[in-house]
Amino acid sequence: MYDYDLLVVGSANADLVIGVERRPGAGETVLGSDLAVHPGGKGANQAVAAARLGARTALLARVGDDAYGRLLLDSQRAAGVDTVGVLVGGPPTGVALITVDPSGDNSIVVSPGANARLTPQDVRAAASLFQASRVVSAQLEIPLETVVEAVRSLADDSRFVLNPSPPRPLPAEVLAACDPLIVNEHEAKVILGDSAVGDTPEDWARILLAKGPRSVVVTLGAEGALVASADGVTRVASVRVDAVDTTGAGDAFTAALAWKLGTGSSLAEAAAYAARVGAAAVTKEGAQESFPAAAEVEALCCANPGDAPRTPGRGSAGAPGASGQGEAL
Repeated sequence: MYDYDLLVVGSANADLVIGVERRPGAGETVLGSDLAVHPGGKGANQAVAAARLGARTALLARVGDDAYGRLLLDSQRAAGVDTVGVLVGGPPTGVALITVDPSGDNSIVVSPGANARLTPQDVRAAASLFQASRVVSAQLEIPLETVVEAVRSLADDSRFVLNPSPPRPLPAEVLAACDPLIVNEHEAKVILGDSAVGDTPEDWARILLAKGPRSVVVTLGAEGALVASADGVTRVASVRVDAVDTTGAGDAFTAALAWKLGTGSSLAEAAAYAARVGAAAVTKEGAQESFPAAAEVEALCCANPGDAPRTPGRGSAGAPGASGQGEAL
């Protein structure tokens, strides 16, 4: 028996968001909207997204003893996340500076703050959380050695899900634990490095599988997603929605997929559900505020699927599952 459906090990940031008509070039100043402050960070986002869907969720993260840290804790608790693993104090809470253009595309700069101090020792001290969790999810806004320790701390029959964002080369030990490794086009190419051959997501997925993950998911924005395992490669259709803000959509996708895998869904079934969650998330502003409850996702289950893929490999930076969207996180 598990106390948690999902344990998220990762970052917690305050998102400082400004709307812009266009992004500034080098040396240029542009005017934007009023500043909006939202709870965010890939780890905190995933935890809230899963809890909103009904998953029993815990978060292992670090925040500062400051106003942003309190904002993040309040958001987690309001969503129903168990914050017993959230460590408070030391450096200031991480901050993400985000610009969003009229199409909903975003650009982000992150100051890690307390996230950079989430250590392997913190993971070891939280051993009971790992043993109590059916699925563990992580990202790379925390130190890589902390992610490695999370892999080493997994319960014998638990599942590990990784979205390597921001991307970097991964050690074989981490790759071998991923089930799945979730990447967009940019992340796939960074991890593949010199092995990046072929022009289609199917090519990338097969080469990534050969590097050790048990399964791979490639998010393709307007073209949905692609899932790959020893059983083969399958495309998952997108859902048509009108994008408002893509911030956090990739985190919602990852959380939903991780939770559904823990309930016994196949990889393709979990990815199809996650595509609807990601699509619902881009229809509202903000990250955590935009994440849907289960009933909202069900309302999309009968929506018309997006256009069939026309140019494999293009648009893969899009919000997973949402046709015509911008960059996924």
